[in-house]
Amino acid sequence: MSTVAPTPRIALVTSADLPEGEPEDRALLVALAERGATASIEVWEDDGVDWSSFDLVVLRSVWDYSERRDAFLAWAATVPTLRNPLNVVRWNSDKHYLAALAEAGLPVVETLWLEPTRTYAKRDLHNRFPAREDFVVKPAISAGSADTGRYTSTDADSRRMAIAHAHRLLNEHRTVLVQRYMPEIDTFGESSLVFLHGEYSHAIHKGAMLVGEESADESVYTRETMQPWQPSELEIRTASEILTTVRKLIPGRSLQSRPLLYARIDLVVRGDQEPLLMELELIEPALYTPLGPGSLDRFASAILREVAFGADPKNDSNAV
Repeated sequence: MSTVAPTPRIALVTSADLPEGEPEDRALLVALAERGATASIEVWEDDGVDWSSFDLVVLRSVWDYSERRDAFLAWAATVPTLRNPLNVVRWNSDKHYLAALAEAGLPVVETLWLEPTRTYAKRDLHNRFPAREDFVVKPAISAGSADTGRYTSTDADSRRMAIAHAHRLLNEHRTVLVQRYMPEIDTFGESSLVFLHGEYSHAIHKGAMLVGEESADESVYTRETMQPWQPSELEIRTASEILTTVRKLIPGRSLQSRPLLYARIDLVVRGDQEPLLMELELIEPALYTPLGPGSLDRFASAILREVAFGADPKNDSNAV
């Protein structure tokens, strides 16, 4: 007697201020339904949701995770079918991961770390900041370029604003990153390469966005320009090597036997030179599926492959 396979139940996780998710999420619901799955968009802090009733819980529009990181991690620990899983979320939600990747020999944008456990005089910060070129100040835990500013080393007013910015973050007990602003961003831009269930899917290209000092308004940013992108073999190879190393570095249960459901790798394009890693996004809502032909279908298929992977008793299924 033949048996009918159960209908997979998928939750796409969003934040309270986006209860219906992003447009990408709503399009993903349709793509999953077309493949026979039952999917819904759920708010991560909604106590009325029975997360155990889902075959897979996929992080999507959780833009607020950095604002309430402890609460978010506590919630994530209660969801065994979360993807990407808890150990990945914990590791990737703090930009100290960049230090681990640099120590492993990967090409990472040069970063100076200022820790809130130390006391820094203004002169000390002045001496630590780059002496030439522009640089960026940002916190180790943030999302969507929040609390991020670009400053000019040779301009006294800009340098004072950078010191004040760093001191404010340190006084809030937040680790501060000081990164050299890569001039290649203005020349070549950035590329974001998306991998789905371990396989390269698509890429987009971004122009320079950060143009000035941190401010209460949005004048420090230009309008973000994005377009489909055909990455070079060097970009794809660099991104693949980063992803391979990441799976070895993330603490907790090994990821060697299972691919990450999704990953976005943001690179500084430098012509014929090796690209540099800007950010590694494993909790990232923006996968730019509208700009990657066929990528929405690939994402839906990757989700269902992950459901099947977790259901296979030979695999390290739901434990994190």
